[in-house]
Amino acid sequence: MDISVVIPLLNEQESLKELHDWIVKVMQSNRFSYELIFIDDGSTDDSWETIQALAAENNTVKGIRFLKNFGKSQALHAGFNLAQGDVVITMDADLQDNPEEIPELYKLIKDEHLDLVSGWKKVRYDSVISKNIPSKLFNWAARKTSGVQLHDFNCGLKAYRKAVVKSIDVHGEMHRYIPVLAKNAGFTKINEKVVKHQARKYGTTKFGMERFINGFLDLITIWFISKFGKQPMHLFGALGVLMFIIGFCFAIYLGIDKLFFTPYGRLITQRPQFYISLTAMVIGTQLFIAGFLGELILRSKKQDKRYKIQQTINLDTFKTDASHNLVS
Repeated sequence: MDISVVIPLLNEQESLKELHDWIVKVMQSNRFSYELIFIDDGSTDDSWETIQALAAENNTVKGIRFLKNFGKSQALHAGFNLAQGDVVITMDADLQDNPEEIPELYKLIKDEHLDLVSGWKKVRYDSVISKNIPSKLFNWAARKTSGVQLHDFNCGLKAYRKAVVKSIDVHGEMHRYIPVLAKNAGFTKINEKVVKHQARKYGTTKFGMERFINGFLDLITIWFISKFGKQPMHLFGALGVLMFIIGFCFAIYLGIDKLFFTPYGRLITQRPQFYISLTAMVIGTQLFIAGFLGELILRSKKQDKRYKIQQTINLDTFKTDASHNLVS
């Protein structure tokens, strides 16, 4: 199979039929073999009924319905788990991503042997104050922190080599940083392509200003995990040892000074250096213990179920793992 199109959605019933027909037209005109995977992330409108109707007339349509809203990252995880195409395309369901970009994205992955191609909405039709300016700041911080030189990390329109989506672990709210996750997993052939951005035709955006605050917090998290996630002792242990050495050096200084230079001076407990020494050694010990506990937790943790699937369409089997299960 050439292409899997993974489409997470929440309350997008008005756009689904039009998006489906548009994608099918592009696929047929380019003679791609394909599948369309819709992941209904707990919609409260008739989105699932629309997906069922589309699947009834087109057997390339597959659907997953979550029991409730678990978030875009979990929806992408489910779609990636199911995708079988050599190239996996992700796009939003609100018609702001243009399906006409799919052939060129596919060509970049196949012909230039890239791992990931991220869309860049160079010209946007969003609010300047609430979206464009915060987005520019967010992308600048992401570039500086991650070292991945992309202009638009949060663009939903991306193309992946199949091996990438089968290797990375998208969880929490990390869908914004899939290129960073891919890089940390060893997939370094990452590029971007300017794509058309279209004004929203139906409904309203599901994301507010809080997504940028959460995005910056997630950026710190992913930086920390990429550096020390596998060996937390390397951070906490090193800081703990450093703090303990500083405190110990102060203690040695106080002892030598009291024994040999000022034996009849102030009591050690009356000197500020004593409390600096004591505090530094206590903090150092706590940091070292934190790193040790982190190592123990890392080796014994069990993954929680991230989402629950209520229904599926056109799926003979859906393999369950530690991250999800199927609710009958």
